[in-house]
Amino acid sequence: MEEIWQKGLLMIKIFKSTEFLAFLVAGGIAAVVNFGSRFFYNQYMSFGNAVIVAYITGMITAFTLSKLFVFKKSSHSTFKEFYYFTLVNIVAVIQTYLISVGLANWFFPTINFTLYPKAIAHAIGVAFPVFTSFVGHKYLSFRVIEERN
Repeated sequence: MEEIWQKGLLMIKIFKSTEFLAFLVAGGIAAVVNFGSRFFYNQYMSFGNAVIVAYITGMITAFTLSKLFVFKKSSHSTFKEFYYFTLVNIVAVIQTYLISVGLANWFFPTINFTLYPKAIAHAIGVAFPVFTSFVGHKYLSFRVIEERN
């Protein structure tokens, strides 16, 4: 029980850190790029495909901002960082897609929700993976391996 308590306290400390706040700002900017570009892409492709392409656009923005302003030190090369960043984001894009398309095509019609259903579904889908992505990027994409003396 003590180990669970300690892990809980560590998670609270992580999510209250300045690094997490910087991640939220960078992620917020990337989310705006993601969300806004979907409207452009949706003119040329289906909603589901536009969600995916917009996600990739936001992901590239997020990687750049995270590398420059959030996770400044890393034990990985830029190539390896981007590789792991992509892996973490594959999980996040699956979450985003399932939530966005599920809400827009199934749940909202079921409850007769008609106030910008695709926009609201996509906004919810984009916001959902914030915590899982932060943990993945901190401990995988931009991991720092401390050297021992």
